[in-house]
Amino acid sequence: MFDERTERIIGILSDSFFPILKAGLYFTIPLTLITFILGLILAFFTAVARLSGFRPLSAVARFYVWIFRGTPLLVQLFILFYGLPSVGITLDPFPAAIIAFTLNKGAYSSEIIRAAILSISKGQWEAAYSIGMTKAQAMRRIIMPQAVRVSIPPLGNSFISLVKDTSLAATITVTELFQKGQQIAAVTYEPLWLYIEVAAIYLIFSTVLSYLQARLEVKFEKGIAK
Repeated sequence: MFDERTERIIGILSDSFFPILKAGLYFTIPLTLITFILGLILAFFTAVARLSGFRPLSAVARFYVWIFRGTPLLVQLFILFYGLPSVGITLDPFPAAIIAFTLNKGAYSSEIIRAAILSISKGQWEAAYSIGMTKAQAMRRIIMPQAVRVSIPPLGNSFISLVKDTSLAATITVTELFQKGQQIAAVTYEPLWLYIEVAAIYLIFSTVLSYLQARLEVKFEKGIAK
């Protein structure tokens, strides 16, 4: 059968699987969902601001995107959690992670949404105006439904990427999936096998989400075809 070390490793992996999975379900997934939803809202308004004819608003949106796309997410997390206390602002780990991921994801997603809106031909706008729609009505009824379909694949990829990026929250002591794996590895002294198990759980999450993304894309394509 197995030697003593192999049996020990199997026992550790068996005992640690559900605690690590639980951390993923209780922290990683909620953190991903909350920040992705908030990031999408921020991204939409940022994209609209960048496309607006009001230059000061467009400049602010462009500056925000420049800052958060041009600096590492890890540094942004450290500034919020470890840096702000020096000026009297202290955040708990989970809220700090939500703010950092939301601001970062909002900047990246705004470019996806902006590109999707720009991909819609000017003729669509002109057709909307020709039947008496305002710019806001044209955006809501004509442009955005088409832009949503265009943006689903890249936004889906961004969501899956965010699931994996949340592992950085471990650096500010959020007990998410990766942090839980680190804690168990520190006690069992089996980092290789524990981190492989953590990677496997991330892979399970990503595989399920990739499948759901593919189904969603097919559903939208069928809806358009009808």
